Amino acid sequence: MASAVKDSRSGYGTLLRTPGAWTFLLPGFLARQPFAMLTIGIVLLVQSTTGSYGTAGAVSATTGVAMALFAPQGGKLADRFGQRAVLLPGVLVHVAGVAALITLALAHAPLWALLAVAVPTGASTPQVGPMVRARWAARLGAGPLMPTAAAFESVTDEFTFVVGPVLATALCTGIHPAAGLVAEAALTLAGGLLFAAQKRSQPAVHRPGAGELPRVSALSVPGVRVLIVAFLGIGAVFGGMQVSLTAFTQHIGQPGINGVLYGIFAGGNMLAGIACGAITWKVGPRRRLLVAYGLLALATTPLWAVTAVPLLGAVGLVVGLCIAPALITGYTLVETLVPAAARTEAFTWLTGAVALGQAAAATSAGQLADGFGPSTGFLVPLAGTALACTVLLALRAHLLPRASATGAEAAVGHLPTRAPAGVENRERELARA
Repeated sequence: MASAVKDSRSGYGTLLRTPGAWTFLLPGFLARQPFAMLTIGIVLLVQSTTGSYGTAGAVSATTGVAMALFAPQGGKLADRFGQRAVLLPGVLVHVAGVAALITLALAHAPLWALLAVAVPTGASTPQVGPMVRARWAARLGAGPLMPTAAAFESVTDEFTFVVGPVLATALCTGIHPAAGLVAEAALTLAGGLLFAAQKRSQPAVHRPGAGELPRVSALSVPGVRVLIVAFLGIGAVFGGMQVSLTAFTQHIGQPGINGVLYGIFAGGNMLAGIACGAITWKVGPRRRLLVAYGLLALATTPLWAVTAVPLLGAVGLVVGLCIAPALITGYTLVETLVPAAARTEAFTWLTGAVALGQAAAATSAGQLADGFGPSTGFLVPLAGTALACTVLLALRAHLLPRASATGAEAAVGHLPTRAPAGVENRERELARA
């Protein structure tokens, strides 16, 4: 249930009038554009030079796994030393890694060489989205605008997934197979350096003082671990769709429409994100996440059986419409589960989970497409979301905000499994808010 859209529009307006917001929004928008170009650029380049979707998926997957494993460590360092200190060297390493990957692919280097270079390339991918979310959290706290900010950031992310794959595909198919990755590296360098220059808006660095508990990982919060599983499933949708759509359009002899179909899928995600931010919800975020995730798993069911391009575009649109509510709600729940000193790390765990799920799905879908035909790769999004939905339902109790938790409990994630009656009443109020 929701209030009138008019209220949320004023919410967007109020959000964008937050003092200092535009100093990090515009550079952050530019810096995150390459994120959606990397994996599809790798798939298109490596498939072009090797002729194998399995090999292309393996290289792309290695990049995604490295990103997923190293991104949270970068987030932890950003919380401790500041975003600029992490971003500047990361941008330079990433650009060098992309350049090396392009060179090796065009030289028809062996698979082990491509995989070796894919590791630092993925590990150094700038995590600008989580950094922007952490800046919003630092400015807004746990106020009523945070869900609006989460929706706004989800829309911005999905806009990059509309523009990025279409741009990378157009460059790779229309100019040169390496052109997509060249553009990715150039945008990473320009946008990353510009975002890093915005020192005033970055969250304050918090170092434990005398008598304070030492900083621990956001991963120690049970709710974060549940959300990681959910975001792994969402990553399976992204990775499975990218590789399967590429294989499908190649199979029917229309590779140029790959970016269009993926853009339709991502466009549905973006439209749903706008709608989610344009509503003042009366249903609690935990319930919204469970409903949205169930719908997502259901929407992925018919993908493998579709053979007509228009129908595939329509089903992809529906799948995209179901992703944004789950993403937005997951990011919103971080504000109630994780202390401020670990939020950048928490956001990077979720972003890394998407990358890891995307990597695993790209590998699986590539192998299925090579061995059993292009449509079988679409089974991967269904399997990933179904498994994650099952875990969400089983562990949903960990997603309730713990109003009774002390600062020490919140910091280390050791929260009581059963709250006092008064606190339970408060939690019910929070769930309806």
